[in-house]
Amino acid sequence: MNQIQYVQRDCRDKEKIEKFLLESRIGIIGMNGDEFPYAVPVNFIWNDGSIFFHGMGSGKKETILSSGPPVCFTVYEEYGTVTDPVPCHADTAYMSVMLFGNVKKVVDFDEAALVLQNLVEKYTPGYYKHPLTAKLIERYKSSFDGNAVSIYRITPENMTAKENHAKEDKLFKRNDR
Repeated sequence: MNQIQYVQRDCRDKEKIEKFLLESRIGIIGMNGDEFPYAVPVNFIWNDGSIFFHGMGSGKKETILSSGPPVCFTVYEEYGTVTDPVPCHADTAYMSVMLFGNVKKVVDFDEAALVLQNLVEKYTPGYYKHPLTAKLIERYKSSFDGNAVSIYRITPENMTAKENHAKEDKLFKRNDR
């Protein structure tokens, strides 16, 4: 089980973590690649205790994830550089969450349509007037590769969160902005 070693930064506030995962826009899916580890930024939603993301039905990410491997999913946000009179004590204000688990492809078209609809609403709220349907998802094929979209779920077996918040007056401000 993964644990935070820098315990002063450990965040266990479930409401804060939930809000952070609901509002964050980009996560990094890390997995075992061919010769090297492979990490890819993806749009995602946090729903009912799981991370969901999508991708084309082909490519390196699809090839690796098709076997349902163990993965790490990281979400982070940097708030700025924390100043200190001693240069070696300067720091970074941030929040980060890491989830560890196995990835599973969503094969139920009703669930896939709901996930994609939630992604659409998160990234383009109110833009599309008609909801996605299971029938559309079942028939959809990409013009790029002729494959259906892939939807994935990570239900974390373990999750860690770290934070280092600083007061606004302690954050470095550039004079030219």
